[in-house]
Amino acid sequence: MSDFLNQFAPALPEIFVLAMVSLILVTDAALGEGRRYVAYALSLVTLAGAAFLTLRDFSGMPELALGGLFIDDPLSDALKLFLYLTVAVGLVYSRDYLQARGLYKGEFFVLALFALLGMMVMVSASHFLTLYLGLELLSLSLYAMVALQRDSSVATEAAMKYFVLGALASGMLLYGMSMIYGVTGSLALADMSHALADGTDLRIPLVFGIVFIVAGLAFKLGAVPFHMWVPDVYHGAPTAVTLFIGSAPKIAAFVFVVRILGQGLESQVAEWRDMLVILAVLSMALGNIAAIAQSNLKRMLAYSTISHMGFMLLGILAGSQSGYGSAMFYVLVYALMSLGGFGMILLLSRAGFEADQLDDFKGLNRRSPWLAFLMLLLMFSMAGIPPTVGFYAKLAVLQAVVEIGYVWLAVAAVLFSLIGAFYYLRIVKLMYFDAPHDTSPIAASPDVRVIMSANGLAVLALGILPQPLMAVCMHAIGSSF
Repeated sequence: MSDFLNQFAPALPEIFVLAMVSLILVTDAALGEGRRYVAYALSLVTLAGAAFLTLRDFSGMPELALGGLFIDDPLSDALKLFLYLTVAVGLVYSRDYLQARGLYKGEFFVLALFALLGMMVMVSASHFLTLYLGLELLSLSLYAMVALQRDSSVATEAAMKYFVLGALASGMLLYGMSMIYGVTGSLALADMSHALADGTDLRIPLVFGIVFIVAGLAFKLGAVPFHMWVPDVYHGAPTAVTLFIGSAPKIAAFVFVVRILGQGLESQVAEWRDMLVILAVLSMALGNIAAIAQSNLKRMLAYSTISHMGFMLLGILAGSQSGYGSAMFYVLVYALMSLGGFGMILLLSRAGFEADQLDDFKGLNRRSPWLAFLMLLLMFSMAGIPPTVGFYAKLAVLQAVVEIGYVWLAVAAVLFSLIGAFYYLRIVKLMYFDAPHDTSPIAASPDVRVIMSANGLAVLALGILPQPLMAVCMHAIGSSF
C-alpha cells in the first residue's frame, strides 16, 4: 500500500487541483448567481494549496513516478510555482472586468484551473502520452474560455478559428510522435533519447517525425508561419481570457518544447536546429514589422508575442544548458511583462468600454502619472531597453546564440528588436505627449492597484538584479538535464 501511495506522492499538487476544481464546480452550482465570489476565493485557495504542496516536496533530484509517465524534478517544481503565481495574478486582474461584463461565473474559474492542471501535467511529463494529455487538457479549456462570451460573434469566431487550427496542429504533433515511436520503439523521453543516441537506420522516418513535431510545437508557440490564430484570438477573446492565454500557457509551451527537443531528441540537435533558426527569424521579422501597423493594442501585443517567441527560440536552438536556461529566463520574464500589459488594459476598461485601442492610452500621464510610469516600464522592458529586465533577457539569449557561432543570427535579432522598439515607444509617446480623449477618473480596486504596482516595479527590480532569477533557471535546467 505504501509503495502505491509513494507512486502518487509526486503528483499530489495535480491531485489537489483536480479535487478543488470538482469542489468549485459543485459549490458554484449550489450557491447560484449571488455568491460568485466563493468560486473566485476557492480558486485562489487552490493555487495557494498547490504552491504549498509543491514547495513541501520541492525535488532536488529528478524522480520518476506513475510507471515513468510523470517526473518530479527541479525544472517542473520551479515552473509550477511560476504558473501558480501567474494564474493568481491573472485572476485578480480579471475580477472587475468579468463582473462588469457578466462573465464572473464559476465556469471561468473552473476552465482556468483545468487549463492550469493541463499545464502542470505538461511540465511534469516524461512520456509522449503524458505530454499529449496535458496539451489537450490545456487546449480544450482555452477553446471554451475564448468562446465564453456567447453573445459576442467576434469571440465565437475567434474560438472556432482557434479550435480548427489547434486540432490541425495537434494532429501534426501526434503524427510526428507516432513516427518517432516507430523509429525508437518507445514513447518515454529517456528511452527515446538512448535509442537515438545509439543510432538508427531509419533516418527518413526520423526526420519526417521531427518535422511534424516542430510544426506542431511552432503552432502552440504562435511562431511564424503557424501564427495565423494569434492576432484573431487575442483580439476576439475577452481581454481577461487574452491575458490568460498570453501568459501562463507560454511557460507550459516552453517546457513542452524543451522536454521533447532538449531531452527526447537531444542527439538530433543538428536536425531540428536549422528549422528553429528559420522559425525564429521569421517570427522576429513578421511579428515586429506587422505590429507597427496595428491600431488595436491587443493585436499589437499579439504580434509582439510572435516576435518574443522568436527570441525565446534563440535560446532553445542553442541546444545547450545555458541556452535552455536563458530561454527559461526569457519566457518567465515575458509572462511577467504580458501580465502587466494586458492587466493595464483590464484596469483602464470599464462597463461598456474596452481600453484596447492605442488612442485610449493618450494622455494617461495626466489622468494617472503612476499608472503611466508603470506602463512605461512595461513597454521599455518589452522593447529591451535597460535597465528593465527585458534587456537582460534578450542579452542572455543572444549570448547563447553567439556561443554556438551564430553571430549573424544575433545581429539579425538585434536589428529586429530595434524595429520593435518603435511601436512600444509609440505608446509612451501617446501617454506623455498627447491630450487625453477620456478624462474620467480611473476606478480600480486597491488590491489590483497594489499588484499592478508590484508587477511594474518587478520589471525594473529584476532588470537591476537579474542574477537570482537567472540562478533559479540555470539550477532548474542543470539539475534536470
